[in-house]
Amino acid sequence: MPTTLEAVVFDVDGTLAETERHGHRVAFNKAFEQQGYPYRWSDELYRELVKTTGGGRRIARYLTEFENFEPDEARAVAEKLHPIKTQLFVDTILAGEVPGRLGVGRFISSIQQAGIRTAVATTGTTSWVHPLVKHLSEEGGFEPFEVVVTGNEVANLKPAPDLFQEALRRLGLQPHQVVMVEDSRNGVRSAMATGGPCLAVRGEYALTEELEGADLIVDSYGDEASPLTVLSNPRELTVGPMLTPELLVELHRRRQEGGYRA
Repeated sequence: MPTTLEAVVFDVDGTLAETERHGHRVAFNKAFEQQGYPYRWSDELYRELVKTTGGGRRIARYLTEFENFEPDEARAVAEKLHPIKTQLFVDTILAGEVPGRLGVGRFISSIQQAGIRTAVATTGTTSWVHPLVKHLSEEGGFEPFEVVVTGNEVANLKPAPDLFQEALRRLGLQPHQVVMVEDSRNGVRSAMATGGPCLAVRGEYALTEELEGADLIVDSYGDEASPLTVLSNPRELTVGPMLTPELLVELHRRRQEGGYRA
């Protein structure tokens, strides 16, 4: 039977804030430098590495593929470096250097005012995710998220559906009662694996990625001064200059109707 939209579940990196280029990448490089490693990740290289979810896994992949480390050695170095990188990133957050994406505070606030619950499901670790979402809430003027699920709380990271499934479990909802918001291919695949609808707000590190399966793809949340651009609209929604609760409700309704127009 048709249901109302009960909640919106957000990814964090690239979705709530453009954390990768000026946050995570910088922190990885600082960690390498502090520990005496000569490695520095360029923006171009990081665009490739970010396809691997989880910071520790990202370091291990880099060391094995680009620096010829044996897998066990790479994992050991990653286990040492990742906590250092995480603390450096937390310091960046607490210094107020990781702003939310344009329009995201307005969007989340409007969702909450419409009586729709909000949650987070991210591959990021608890140690930095909680400070970041707290900072974004204060900066953006919206209420804290009801549920926050992080990568160290599930068995499998995205593109597996575990994170969204755990968020749904804590919310007491089913996939057809929510809309999931993502920015990248792995995130969209994770949302799709739950069977629920997905809105994609393409992030800066996903510019060349195919986000097939998303019910709507836009380039930003939009605001009056900087309207969003629609990149794909398979549900043929009427989209204004910014994302709104009404648009989400309509996306949710059309997804329940089922099927794309041929």
